[in-house]
Amino acid sequence: MDWGRQMAYPNHFYFYLWDAEWGATFWKTNAYAPFPIWLWLNGHEWAKRQLEKAAIHYEALDNGFRSCADPVRLQKICDSLGAAEVRSFLARWLLRLPSPFTPTELQGDYRYELAFRQLEVSETCVFDRPQAGRMWFEGVIRDHLDVGRPDQIALIFQRRVTRGTPGRFRTRVVNRGVNPTLCCYYKSARLRQYFKEGQALRTETVICETQDFGIGRRVGAENWEALRVVGESANRALCEAEAADAQPAPDVATFCHVTRPSTTEDGLYAAALRFGEPRVMAVLGALVGFVYLVAGFANRQLVERVGALLQAPYSCRQATYDLRRLKRKGLIEKITQANRYRLTSLGRRVAVLFTKAYGRVLAPGLSALDPQLPSDLIERSDLSRSWRCFDRALDAFIQQQMLAA
Repeated sequence: MDWGRQMAYPNHFYFYLWDAEWGATFWKTNAYAPFPIWLWLNGHEWAKRQLEKAAIHYEALDNGFRSCADPVRLQKICDSLGAAEVRSFLARWLLRLPSPFTPTELQGDYRYELAFRQLEVSETCVFDRPQAGRMWFEGVIRDHLDVGRPDQIALIFQRRVTRGTPGRFRTRVVNRGVNPTLCCYYKSARLRQYFKEGQALRTETVICETQDFGIGRRVGAENWEALRVVGESANRALCEAEAADAQPAPDVATFCHVTRPSTTEDGLYAAALRFGEPRVMAVLGALVGFVYLVAGFANRQLVERVGALLQAPYSCRQATYDLRRLKRKGLIEKITQANRYRLTSLGRRVAVLFTKAYGRVLAPGLSALDPQLPSDLIERSDLSRSWRCFDRALDAFIQQQMLAA
């Protein structure tokens, strides 16, 4: 056995700071050119410091607020946070922490440019009855395993896992100490929703690459506001979609309008979307996904999703035809200055109705009534047993009446 000694060089240096404006933060840097700096700042902690300066009482909810004596003032404080506060933090601590630049270099206009590495925009809704709120959110999780098809449904366990902990931890049993989380992804961005501390519904959008939304990376007022609008619209779109799914189904007139040929106000022909037709059900089942809430969907994405659900060839020409009749029925709308579409409020309600009724009632119900169903499966289903009894009683009644005649 050969033994040797190797010099260890630190790659990064961490400075854990307590700032009067931002509270707990950290500053990460290294000792080689171009001497980059990574900053971690928490907007909730910044807002808490501002409330304390204004002598406004609040009750914290981990990384958020449970209550506040002046919620209107709190909202104004949160709205005022911007790029200027981040620049102020950098300038303040550049004077106190070690710097690779000499005073002469600083006077020669050597300076740092701030860029977004990750931005999180969140919204926290506190429930007056937390138990009812948690039940509602878990109902959303169960309800959208087949409607909405989120990209990920995770279970976060309150258990400490170290390097010495063997094995991988997976389970399907939802038990005490488990928090269900709903995650949707769009390129490098992530939209996540979970129930926080058993009291509030937290919806947050994490943007890792600003170019995904056509926004620059420099930390400036314009880019900051644009990213905030993207995050807030994504959070709102998810919450509104969940609320729309809980609304009553469309009325009979709307159902007939969708399932029968019609004409638009401009006199254009709109082909029918017949309930139960495999292609129609696959299209509506694909469009109701949460993944399309942020930036809508294009023809190519519709082809991929519908082809997977339909399990049959589905071309771009077919997708174009389906998009045309969906648009003329008022179920989708075209996004301005983009070759993409999104569901309307009516479209989501129709898609949810069709998908739920077909996937949860019609398909399993017809399977239970299948005459070729094996006897062992019949015994497991109350509907199958009842149907067989009714079928035998009906056959006996018909035979008796025919003999009597």
